Amino acid sequence: MKKLAVILTATLIPFAAHAAGCAKPRNAFDQVYCASNIFSQADRDLNQQYSRLRTHLNPGQQAALKTGQLAWLKQRDQQCSEEKDSGYFVNLECAVEMTQQRQAFLQERERECNSTGCVDSKLGQ
Repeated sequence: MKKLAVILTATLIPFAAHAAGCAKPRNAFDQVYCASNIFSQADRDLNQQYSRLRTHLNPGQQAALKTGQLAWLKQRDQQCSEEKDSGYFVNLECAVEMTQQRQAFLQERERECNSTGCVDSKLGQ
């Protein structure tokens, strides 16, 4: 019975937060819910942009892009999160901002590849 209560409670939180609306979150839980939705969308957008850019690249360029992306992920995680004995803490505003900036960077690389050609040195950034 306790397991079911936990599952029901966990599934009801998003509905309550949705009902409250993200324009005016009523409490910290609503704010976390709304911020996590924004981060999830930014992350999806980033992954789609990364995949689009990869289609323009040869295998060597794809490897450089992957290296740059992994380095960026490490940097984002270091800047926007911390691990304590009591758990993990993530600054979602920081994560959203950095993710959106990275998406813009990848979008610019795609434009570059389509117009003047890919600059290999920028792909690894």
